[in-house]
Amino acid sequence: MLELFFVNVFGVWSNSGFLCFFSLYFCSLFYKLVNCVYQRKIMKMLVEKIEQKFDQEKVIEEFEDLTKDAGKIQEETLEKILEQNRGTEYLQQWGLNGKTDPQTFKNCVPIVTHNDLEPYIQRVADGDLSPILTGKPIETISLSSGTTQGKPKFVPFNDELMESTMQIFKTSFAFRNREFPIGNGKALQFIYSSKQFKTKGGLAAGTATTNVYRNAQFKKTMKAMCTPCCSPDEVIFGPDFHQSLYCHLLCGLIFGDEVQAVSSTFAHSIVHAFRTLEQVWEALVVDIREGVLSSRVTVPSIRLAMSKLLKPDPELADTIYNKCSRLSNWYGLIPELFPNTRYIYGIMTGSMEPYLKKLRHYAGELPLLSADYGSSEGWVGVNVNPKLPPELVTYAVLPNIGYFEFIPLGGNLNGMEQANSPVGLTEVKLGEEYEIVFTNFAGLYRYRLGDVVKVKGFHNGTPELQFVCRRNLLLSINIDKNTEKDLQLAVEAAAKHLVDEKLEVVDFTSHVNVSADPGHYVIFWELSGEATDEMLQDCCNCLDKAFIDAGYVSSRKVNAIGALELRIVKRGTFHKILDHFVGLGGAVSQFKTPRCVGPKNSSLLQILSSNVVESYVSTAFC
Repeated sequence: MLELFFVNVFGVWSNSGFLCFFSLYFCSLFYKLVNCVYQRKIMKMLVEKIEQKFDQEKVIEEFEDLTKDAGKIQEETLEKILEQNRGTEYLQQWGLNGKTDPQTFKNCVPIVTHNDLEPYIQRVADGDLSPILTGKPIETISLSSGTTQGKPKFVPFNDELMESTMQIFKTSFAFRNREFPIGNGKALQFIYSSKQFKTKGGLAAGTATTNVYRNAQFKKTMKAMCTPCCSPDEVIFGPDFHQSLYCHLLCGLIFGDEVQAVSSTFAHSIVHAFRTLEQVWEALVVDIREGVLSSRVTVPSIRLAMSKLLKPDPELADTIYNKCSRLSNWYGLIPELFPNTRYIYGIMTGSMEPYLKKLRHYAGELPLLSADYGSSEGWVGVNVNPKLPPELVTYAVLPNIGYFEFIPLGGNLNGMEQANSPVGLTEVKLGEEYEIVFTNFAGLYRYRLGDVVKVKGFHNGTPELQFVCRRNLLLSINIDKNTEKDLQLAVEAAAKHLVDEKLEVVDFTSHVNVSADPGHYVIFWELSGEATDEMLQDCCNCLDKAFIDAGYVSSRKVNAIGALELRIVKRGTFHKILDHFVGLGGAVSQFKTPRCVGPKNSSLLQILSSNVVESYVSTAFC
């Protein structure tokens, strides 16, 4: 048909045989050219279609193969990293002389912290194009959350880290979907992108989550896994997270029956989203009923994008209104509004564990699935046992995404034991605790992540790790050593005094006050309502007694550590901390409430101190 079309077109140019011959000749050539382009286009479409299809079993099979010979894969991964970056300034100074074996690497290259690498990273950010940390130029910088130390860290980000991110996402989804299969639906994802900016050297800089969300591979991978986000890009990348959150909720309600998963990076973001829903649900119902977006959303790009989704739907508005009205204290909110949801998904370990109680309240009988183990510096492991509750979740280390070493702790979290040499991925022992040392493809070599993990088992040849705590988050004054987990357990024990009055701890943090003599712990609580002085004094005493560390108890008995102080802050104080974090350029989905506020984090201490309404001093050891 194509050939006949071109013959007719060229044939009208001349009735002479000579010209007709050339018409046919050129027609034939042109036909072949167009046909070639056409065939290529068809092939491209077929390839894209094949690429878009997610092969769950193939992904699992590849993971099984990787983990069966984890030791060999680790050696190959280290060799690849060192080969790619052998000419860098950083590696050359340590005298590797081209060697890529693990023993030479460990003998020559020192274990470092971010402070050690910061001058090199800063030079990269400032535009030094010489091979400082990596052979290929770094074009993107990730910012850590900054909630622990009070300011974000610069971390190099490159294509290899993006590839490992997609590998983690695919592997995690494959195991998750095998246990909790979902069809062609949507995900209600509370994800937010912070603003990207240019460093002095012109590099794009943003939070790690922002760098992922803005990458074309992210959306392609999500589409292949049949979990596209309910919300348009304009909402995800909106400049005001309050407006973005409102529209995330609105999009979720519009597509309520299509939602099959509810997720965010951290559990905190999910809890925060549904606490917000409790406050704005009636406004959302009005928007759906009238088909007009609330005036509280002012960003033009968001309003335009939402106008394409929002149409008058009184029937849906009535359904949502009736469902919300009959909920008892918002229990089971998620399955009620999104009846086809299979699970709730996000990071739920470490500083996120305190939100599990509230999240389970909203989730009803829906399972909570903990997301994978990573940091701004890179990924560590994947959750291949999604049926485990968040409190018991483990992460199988992917041996090809970086080179891993583990410092044995032997129960000592305070300082690094020089006598304990790091061991390799396949040398860790069941039941032991370690600090992770990480080497990745983006210029971090023997980098202390600062995370403490426990080996809970093995998946083929790779260990399954349980996150224990951040090593630098310690409450310590004398010989006491209380971790983030110890603080969480103490708060949970004391909060039981509030149950009868149907009150709860909305959020909490701590501070070691050494300005007084003796020094003492200060615990900040935000409550959901008003409590009596008697009840809060009981809570304060319970907190003090709930720290069972032997060093703390003995120090309290001899007054080497002073009486614990419980400070109650105004409602909304921790929201102010979130706003402060976002104001520094952070993304809401990357926010973690700091559980221990150090003296250098003066801005957070100022927010907390200026919002204290009541203070109680423990009499537990009097």
